[in-house]
Amino acid sequence: MRSATYDLTSSSARADALFASPLQRSDEPSPAQVHQAIAAAVAAFGVRGCAARVAQAYGEYPETAMLRMRWARAAVADASGGVRAEPAPGARRAHLSWAA
Repeated sequence: MRSATYDLTSSSARADALFASPLQRSDEPSPAQVHQAIAAAVAAFGVRGCAARVAQAYGEYPETAMLRMRWARAAVADASGGVRAEPAPGARRAHLSWAA
C-alpha cells in the first residue's frame, strides 16, 4: 500500500498543520501567526504527524474536530489570500448521521 504524498503547498496539509497547532480561533490570529503556527506544527510533528493528530481528534471528538477543521481551513484560506468557498444562496447542506 502506498502512502499519500503530502506537501505544504496543499491547503489541506496546511489546514491539518494548523489544526494540530496550539493556536486557537479565540486568539483571532493574524496571517503571520497562522503561518508561524503551521511551520511550528510541521517542525514538531511532520506533515504526516499533523494528519495523524487530525484523525485522532476526529475519532475522539468528532463534533469538536469538525468545528476546529472548519476554522483551520478558513484561517488558511484567509492567510493565503485565498477565497473561501461559500454555499450558494438557498443551497442545502447534507446532514449525515450514524446509526448506533
